[in-house]
Amino acid sequence: MRKLVLLMALTLFSVSCNDKGPGNVKLKTEEDKTFYAMGFMLGSNLQKLELTDQELGALNKGLVDAAKGKKEAVELQIYQPKIQEMFKNRMDKVAQNEEKKGTDFVANFLKNNKDAKKTESGLVYQVIKEGNGTKPSETDTVEVHYHGTLIDGEVFDSSVDRGQKITFPLNRVIKGWTEGLQLIGEGGKIKLVIPPSLGYGKNGAPPKIPGGATLVFEVELFAVNPKAEKEMGAEKKK
Repeated sequence: MRKLVLLMALTLFSVSCNDKGPGNVKLKTEEDKTFYAMGFMLGSNLQKLELTDQELGALNKGLVDAAKGKKEAVELQIYQPKIQEMFKNRMDKVAQNEEKKGTDFVANFLKNNKDAKKTESGLVYQVIKEGNGTKPSETDTVEVHYHGTLIDGEVFDSSVDRGQKITFPLNRVIKGWTEGLQLIGEGGKIKLVIPPSLGYGKNGAPPKIPGGATLVFEVELFAVNPKAEKEMGAEKKK
């Protein structure tokens, strides 16, 4: 509860603590800009709540009153438990909407991509390149490039954009990856459409991945157990 209250307070800390209103604050100093940057980054955690101007104003009033040492306008003991309840209800609604959009996206993806398939778990995949016969198992380590987007095309993470491949144990990532990467061999490439049950669930991974989000990845598999292969090569040279 304290963490949630602190988050909401910090989120609007960049909002003016005077009577000018949040839309009229000018960023004059480096400290102003620093507080703005902090508020903007933390504010993204509340974006999905779809707060109205009235609700933002009420949130701002509570922050300003507390910062100025004024007496609270409501009885806090009554409203403290309602904060978490309201937050949960709003996020559940967001997750439900995201799941509905994801379901529609999957249906259209399968309809428009005849070679795409759906597994019993709900994972949807499209093999772009099969690769060779060396497919990873769940306990293997893999070296990959990936490009991850939401269903609207917004990029939330991409090793391709960073220009640096990553290596990780296949059983240490989301279920959609663990299942999907076992479908191709080294040198292969696959497109994965991952429902929330195989991704980040109803909670998501804020601020970039909302609760209930369906994720789209293109993953290229370069090597299975690359560390072991390098060690074996070093042994042969000896």
